[in-house]
Amino acid sequence: MRPGEIVLAQFPFGDVPGMKLRPVLLLTGALGSVPEVLVAYISSVIPTQLAPSDLILDPSKPEFRSTHLKTMSALRLHKLATIHSSRLARYLGTIESATLAIVASKLKELLGL
Repeated sequence: MRPGEIVLAQFPFGDVPGMKLRPVLLLTGALGSVPEVLVAYISSVIPTQLAPSDLILDPSKPEFRSTHLKTMSALRLHKLATIHSSRLARYLGTIESATLAIVASKLKELLGL
C-alpha cells in the first residue's frame, strides 16, 4: 500500500449514508495504530466542467496504461476520504511518478500550501 497506487475501495457517499466500491488513488500509506489511508475519488463520469483539482486519466494513453482503469476517468482531488485500510478491496494499478508529481502540485494548490 503506497501513494500512487489505484485500488478498489469502499468509498463513502457524500450526501447519504453508505459506501460504494469505487476506484481510488492512495495519497498515503497506512497511518496510525488503526491503519487508515487518505484516498482520492476516481469516477468514469467525466464532468462537463473540470475543476482545477481534477485530472483526466485516459488508459488509452501510454502514461496511464499502468492504471489498469477500463475507461477514461476523472481523478477528483477535491473528493478525499480517510478510510480504514480494511476497506481496500483490490489492487488495480498505479500512476507514474510524473503524474504523481502533478497530483501533488494540484493538492498543494487546492489546499493552499
